[in-house]
Amino acid sequence: MSGDYRVKRAYDAAAKADGKRVLVDRLWPRGVSREAAELDLWAKDATPSNDLRKWLHGHRDEYGEFVGRYNAELDGDAQQAALAEIRALHAKHTVTLVTAAKDVDDSHVPVLLKRLREGE
Repeated sequence: MSGDYRVKRAYDAAAKADGKRVLVDRLWPRGVSREAAELDLWAKDATPSNDLRKWLHGHRDEYGEFVGRYNAELDGDAQQAALAEIRALHAKHTVTLVTAAKDVDDSHVPVLLKRLREGE
């Protein structure tokens, strides 16, 4: 029985209802200890590359272009393996995607969620 996918900021306290907690940022969240994060997985390969991450910060008004570029990256072998690892957790548990993004709706997280759900 699979659970839900949820999204939570890394600065919010972990909760039992989070199920398995997966960090979906390439960089560790500033000011958050590993103990406080209470992560089950750090899925670096499911995140945008450093180059794409930096590109997005300089081109916030081109989110559609970012989505296309990130989706292309998610087709890579390492990225597909990372998505499979998250989906395997989700097959048995609720999975909370943890991010430090300030504006989650305009980050990589919605793209990642869509890809995770499409592959089920």
